Amino acid sequence: MFIKPQLLIIFLLLFLHSNLSASEKHGNEIYHAIYLEAETGSNDDGIIINEWDIDGWIGTDENKLWIKAEGERENGTTEATETWLMYSRYIATFWDAQLGIRHDTQPDSLNYAVIGIHGLAPYFFETEAHLFISEDGDISARLSQSNEFLITQQWIIEPYLELNLFAQDVENLEGGSGLSSGEIGLQTRYEITRKFAPYFDLKYERKFGKTASMSDESQSNIITSIGIKLLF
Repeated sequence: MFIKPQLLIIFLLLFLHSNLSASEKHGNEIYHAIYLEAETGSNDDGIIINEWDIDGWIGTDENKLWIKAEGERENGTTEATETWLMYSRYIATFWDAQLGIRHDTQPDSLNYAVIGIHGLAPYFFETEAHLFISEDGDISARLSQSNEFLITQQWIIEPYLELNLFAQDVENLEGGSGLSSGEIGLQTRYEITRKFAPYFDLKYERKFGKTASMSDESQSNIITSIGIKLLF
């Protein structure tokens, strides 16, 4: 039986509160960082695409509450939304283990248990690897990597990669077993300040294997966008 998301949220908040309280008693300060990216662009089929991504945390060096939210609209219609809430625990230098929930409202309303890791791989590649178990018992996974390269103190290029996998066919999500989809891109931004940076983004998306055959949409697309990145 899948744990109700409301109960898991309460458990995570209580567990985090107890850990943060213990950390404060030992002198650890509480920090936070929340990044917001919002962009608009189009693909090579002429479809207008708007995307947003929120990624942030609050906590100490050892214990954090991690929040993620992302979504996509095509020609004014919401195609995908995800909201994550996770407990993130320091396990090694530059690495956290994470446990929590994910709730999607589009393309279907669905809840997932989430387990994964977040940290810096060799050569400073920021890496996220997560396993998802849906309330229907379906298993999927996602791997994301990115890296920042300074051209000047204000001009930054950031190549990134994301891969999605399914352990089985999930027809209602048009997901086929194995490697289902991926994207590779390059974000070029100008940091007016560390907290405010407009950017240009170019990425290539592709569906693979059974996922490509299940979908009525194009198997691949090139998307160009302009956006803004904020740090709170």
